[in-house]
Amino acid sequence: MSVLPPVRRDRVIPQLPQCFTKEAALHTKDSFHSKVKGACQEQRTGTVGFKISKVIVVGDLAVGKTCLINRFCKDAFDKNYKATIGVDFEMERFEVMGIPFSLQLWDTAGQERFKCIASTYYRGAQTIIIVFDVNDVASLDHAKQWLEDALKENDPSSVLLFLVGTKKDLSSPAQYSRIEEDAIQLAKEIKAEYWVVSSLTGENVNSFFFRVASLAFEASVLSELEKTNSRKIGEVIRINSNSDNLYATSKKKKPNCCQ
Repeated sequence: MSVLPPVRRDRVIPQLPQCFTKEAALHTKDSFHSKVKGACQEQRTGTVGFKISKVIVVGDLAVGKTCLINRFCKDAFDKNYKATIGVDFEMERFEVMGIPFSLQLWDTAGQERFKCIASTYYRGAQTIIIVFDVNDVASLDHAKQWLEDALKENDPSSVLLFLVGTKKDLSSPAQYSRIEEDAIQLAKEIKAEYWVVSSLTGENVNSFFFRVASLAFEASVLSELEKTNSRKIGEVIRINSNSDNLYATSKKKKPNCCQ
């Protein structure tokens, strides 16, 4: 039986990390949903701790998708990287509010010739990260098309969206400020959360992925709670062979005063 490696100390997330900019954020609140907090405290998160949340990273060729993932997963930066062929993925484990949680980060190719191959891996994503280069306006203009392609394989109402600008270290303050306004506006339009990072220096990279993991975790717990309907997560199911309903849940006996 294989044993999972322990969660790295810096992957333990006790509270919801702050968003990069409140002007374009999925959640401007500072903490997890009260239902999620309660479920974690009572260990009623169902199978969330055993599930893997799928994250796909899309965007133009050479915008820095692979470098972004490598900086977070391997704490490394290789300026001589080779373009991704088809798809690649990394697995990262977290502990969110005491509950284990895993992200599978799918790195997709940005070349047109590999688009059909990569798109086959879009299906079943819980999170979509659209990456653009803050020094390349065209890569931001193409973000909508990348999102449209990814949503063909997923339910738009059930995925988390992030718009991420890379290579901030190569941009002057004046140059960045010009593209930032357009990026925040686009993020609002597509209902995404906007971040800007530098894979070279590591600026905002960890904070961004912790935010992704936390919001994906929150969404997973809320989805699990909704699925249970009237039956609570963790409630023991008693099978009664004499009953027509083999899945009837046991109920606590009410005191006489309530009958």
